[in-house]
Amino acid sequence: MSTLAAPSAPKPLAYQASLLGVAAMLAAVLLVIGNLATRDAIEQRRAEDLLTSLGQVIPAGMHDNDLLAHPLTLTRATGEEVTVYRARRGRLVTGVAFRVSRSGYAGPIELILGLDTQGEILGVRVLAHAETPGLGDKIEVQRDDWILGFNGRSLGNPPAERWAVKKDGGDFDQFSGATITPRAVVGAVKDGLRFFRDHRPTLLAGRIMSDE
Repeated sequence: MSTLAAPSAPKPLAYQASLLGVAAMLAAVLLVIGNLATRDAIEQRRAEDLLTSLGQVIPAGMHDNDLLAHPLTLTRATGEEVTVYRARRGRLVTGVAFRVSRSGYAGPIELILGLDTQGEILGVRVLAHAETPGLGDKIEVQRDDWILGFNGRSLGNPPAERWAVKKDGGDFDQFSGATITPRAVVGAVKDGLRFFRDHRPTLLAGRIMSDE
């Protein structure tokens, strides 16, 4: 006569919880390992992208140094730190570049601004934005040449009061159906010019250390 085996008792709740904890710990370890494995590659890619952008706002013929080496950090009146990349020929500073930003229609617009030693704009390029495709994205040089209109401008060219889009009485064109985006870019560039004016002696007087 055969007998039926008694059903196994359910696993204790503590046992199931410990299995879940081990699985979560293993997942966390794998995530950390993956992060460590890709961190250097990600940082290198970011540096390469930044160097490409710097090369568009500071002509190669103006410097013989690595633009990413030995950046200068200054602080705005608002307390925000600004990283400044300086072009040099020998020991002479020939130009600077730094990030500027303003809020656009869909969020912050991040720009890189390049200036010569007199505060004249060498170039402006967009680093990041979330503006409307087909309208606000005309600030990208790949989509429109509008942003090239800043080249050669300065805080006195045009006068400070005309650093605005034409709708606001300024000298800069706006986009049809999208005024907020170019207004933000013009304002950010103007802010950058004022920052250069206020910190010009420090920006241009930086002596190269012997190990540079």
